[in-house]
Amino acid sequence: MKLTILGGGGFRVPLVHRALAGDGLIDEVVLYDEDPLRLRVVAAVIAGAGAGGPAVRLADGLDDAVRGADFVFSAIRVGGTAGRVRDERLPLAQGVLGQETVGAGGVLYGLRTLPVAVRIAERVRALAPDALVINFTNPAGMVTEAMARVLGDRVVGICDSPVGLVRRAARAAGADPDAPGFGYDYVGLNHLGWLRRLTSGGRDLLPGLLADTAALGGFEEGRLFGPDLLAALGALPNEYLHYYYFRRETLAAVRAADETRGEFLDRQQGAFFAAADREPGRAHALWEATRREREETYGADSRAASGGWQRDPHDLDGGGYDRVALALMRAVARDERAVLILNVRSGGALPFLDAEAVVEVPCAVDAAGVRPLPVAPPDEHQAGLMLAVKAVERAVIEAALSGSRTAALRALALHPLVDSPAAAARILDAAGY
Repeated sequence: MKLTILGGGGFRVPLVHRALAGDGLIDEVVLYDEDPLRLRVVAAVIAGAGAGGPAVRLADGLDDAVRGADFVFSAIRVGGTAGRVRDERLPLAQGVLGQETVGAGGVLYGLRTLPVAVRIAERVRALAPDALVINFTNPAGMVTEAMARVLGDRVVGICDSPVGLVRRAARAAGADPDAPGFGYDYVGLNHLGWLRRLTSGGRDLLPGLLADTAALGGFEEGRLFGPDLLAALGALPNEYLHYYYFRRETLAAVRAADETRGEFLDRQQGAFFAAADREPGRAHALWEATRREREETYGADSRAASGGWQRDPHDLDGGGYDRVALALMRAVARDERAVLILNVRSGGALPFLDAEAVVEVPCAVDAAGVRPLPVAPPDEHQAGLMLAVKAVERAVIEAALSGSRTAALRALALHPLVDSPAAAARILDAAGY
């Protein structure tokens, strides 16, 4: 089987290849990227890993990459890390949070990315109509929804935050997330979801976990949100909800930092790719060292805003996306039924959203495809925030595909993390939209 990775020069692509090694599902991995240096370096990293796995080929162009593919990973970053820096700095200049996928930064990133993502979807439909597109590209929810307008259920979005939350919470509650009979209930949009039940042996462990201050202090989300808020919510939020629940503290931490996350990654990755291109024989060793630093510093602003603490060692392996993607492909190709938290069209799973709305919920996956499972209705707070952010996502899709500044302004002005239409207009002006 052929797997195509669009954005094949992405820093985390070697993790995907490593996950495939020894599995035998994929025969050929085709990498495509518009940056030849990054593509060259990533190929050298994979070769230097010595892990075997599927053959790697560098594509001549987009059509060559997707033609006849069985699976297509869309992992593009339109504008590169320099674009991310701009997405962060323009809102911060107006006193508004700048973050890659959340708030004004996510809106700007979506405006730039969606036209490219839709064009990719059209080429896949023409050249690999039976392929399953697995979307890694952020903002994953709105990008998946825009691509689904072309590909229907042949595109699925993935994110490693929900599975990480479930596994960390299970360990903190004394449960084995891989044991038979383990279950959970999760609902939301991408980077906006809540874990609301955690079951083992037919018993819901979440209420006890939320009441156990010591246990909450033993994993990332427990430390991020704290026992008082978690008791009030009665659920465990996705880590990205920290930007909503602690917006003042997080904004202050971001503004006080020496550099934004995008600036750190732009500097770090620029140095890595330049060094690895000079010394391709050391590419894998350089990548491992750079990856470790990247994982150690992940979420630094939110951690600073919640008291400052270091990430747990078992959260530093860098896996997540790769494992979810492999489980998804295996379930579809081998009919190995799996339950995964994915970004899919709701199909009526959440009655307050229409069937075309992409949501992030547990899904059953097998050779018949991907189907959202029934979930308990969100409470009023969860539903209200989901509706507000879904309205923003759809305004971004409208603006990106039509060029409408009115829709773009609506997206920014209505976002819960943007508190001023005037600031929204100034952000759009500065972005040249």
